[in-house]
Amino acid sequence: MNNSLLVVVLAQGVVYGTPLLYAALGELLAERSGVLNLGVEGMMLVGAVMGFWAVQRFHVSSPLALIGALAVAALAGATMAAIHAFLVITLRANQIVSGLALTIFAGVAGLSSYLGNDLNLAKSPARHQFQAIFPKSLQDVGVVGPILFGQSALVYASWACVVLVALYLTRTRAGLNVRAVGESPAAADAMGINVARYRYAHTLLGGAFAGIGGATFSLSITPQWLAGLTQGAGWIAIALVIFAFWRPTLCLVGAYFFGAFTYLPFALQKYHWAPPPELSQSLPYVMTVVALVLVSSRAARLRFGAPAALGLPYVREEN
Repeated sequence: MNNSLLVVVLAQGVVYGTPLLYAALGELLAERSGVLNLGVEGMMLVGAVMGFWAVQRFHVSSPLALIGALAVAALAGATMAAIHAFLVITLRANQIVSGLALTIFAGVAGLSSYLGNDLNLAKSPARHQFQAIFPKSLQDVGVVGPILFGQSALVYASWACVVLVALYLTRTRAGLNVRAVGESPAAADAMGINVARYRYAHTLLGGAFAGIGGATFSLSITPQWLAGLTQGAGWIAIALVIFAFWRPTLCLVGAYFFGAFTYLPFALQKYHWAPPPELSQSLPYVMTVVALVLVSSRAARLRFGAPAALGLPYVREEN
């Protein structure tokens, strides 16, 4: 029963959806503050390469090495996000252009590949990797075993992050403030809320989440370093935020849906059938284009629940 196509796809959908979920939560926080970040893919790639580099260098116990590697990946993603934040918040550059430029800079032919090649990371597998934490007896439970108990700590941590982000945005003063900044920065500023500070903080936090999402690939799903390891996951995460109507809980559902769809071609290979690879490889870019078209007008953004000031620079009026 646990080897059936449905169970395998659902279980692997959780695995492949986890990096999407981390990146989508980060993008959601940034967008809630009014900052559109199209550099998620580049941040994930930098997080993947730096997380893998760190786990190869930390000569400590496996749990400590993995925690340290995630911290390095988060810092790498936040550093990339700081560049984007400076350009779009302080210099008020176009947010779409800045995000795309970051992805090109850190992408497959950019910084991440340079670091991977220069540090000789492609020659060996990860010294430590995330594995299932529950005993085999629970993993073998019919149907639910592989889906609920056959996962790594990264999966369960992502569930906690969904709950924390949802509570933060709806039940805390800081969360309500960031939503106000995303909806009407001028009104928030008039209430004494520091718009730039909130946008900086949540853009950097979004980059940290993206870095962890990238490290999920290099430390769990494919515990090694390969150029272009994320394969467009950052683009899917951006589209996922829109299709989830800027809701953390719906991000979880959407991430697992896209994760299952990502793994489905591999599962179908056992049955000697699989869709053309060109179709699955083009999905991230098609989904991003569709998502951007959906929110291209102000009316559409408001209908789908997007923050009213998303993508708009804030210039404080001087009296």
